[in-house]
Amino acid sequence: VQLVESGGGSVPAGGSLRLSCPALGFTSRDYCMGWFRPAPGKEREGVATIGSNRNTRYTDSVQGRFTISQDSAENTLYLQMNSLKPEDTAMYYCASVRFYRPYSYYSGSCLTESEYTYWGQGTQVTVSS
Repeated sequence: VQLVESGGGSVPAGGSLRLSCPALGFTSRDYCMGWFRPAPGKEREGVATIGSNRNTRYTDSVQGRFTISQDSAENTLYLQMNSLKPEDTAMYYCASVRFYRPYSYYSGSCLTESEYTYWGQGTQVTVSS
């Protein structure tokens, strides 16, 4: 499995970026995929995640500004980032995990780093004030 992030860059506050992550070799009927970024003093925080039932979750600080989506045909994960703020500046990582039981049996949130198996190398997002 190889996750390859792209789309990062430098934008002024209020700008937009769209991150992409083709999931090469990752095929599963039951899974979570998500976008993460470092959090001060702790593990990477889940920014936005999507389950195989298309259920999405967001951390509070990006709710209403970021949208996670998936193109199943291309097996690619996206993160549309609007109204960017300087505090969104970070390396953004794509992650995935496959489940060997139906996704409906999974009781986790898919928002924590420890739930994931596969990680990309990250793409840098810098937002200037």
